[in-house]
Amino acid sequence: MAGGWLTETGDGTLILALHVQPGAKRTGFAGLHGEAAKIRLAAPPVDGKANAALCAFLAEICGAPKSAVSLVSGEASRAKRVRVAPGPGRAERLRAALAASG
Repeated sequence: MAGGWLTETGDGTLILALHVQPGAKRTGFAGLHGEAAKIRLAAPPVDGKANAALCAFLAEICGAPKSAVSLVSGEASRAKRVRVAPGPGRAERLRAALAASG
């Protein structure tokens, strides 16, 4: 169980609270934004491209297939909640990626 931006449910599913900034120079974690992890995305906020890029980025960080990551809420908002299916080491990988962002 973690506080703030990353919550682990009883079955190991991860729920992420994110603040997303589309149209950035490059994709990556950018620290915390209140109680949410901030992610900069190189993809533009057009035709769902930023949401698709977000899910692909998180899947890569987690070492998970893209199908393991889904948007729960915030499709047209910068504030998003994302679900990551249970898998070994996924929470640790996400925490490490955020910590490495500075």
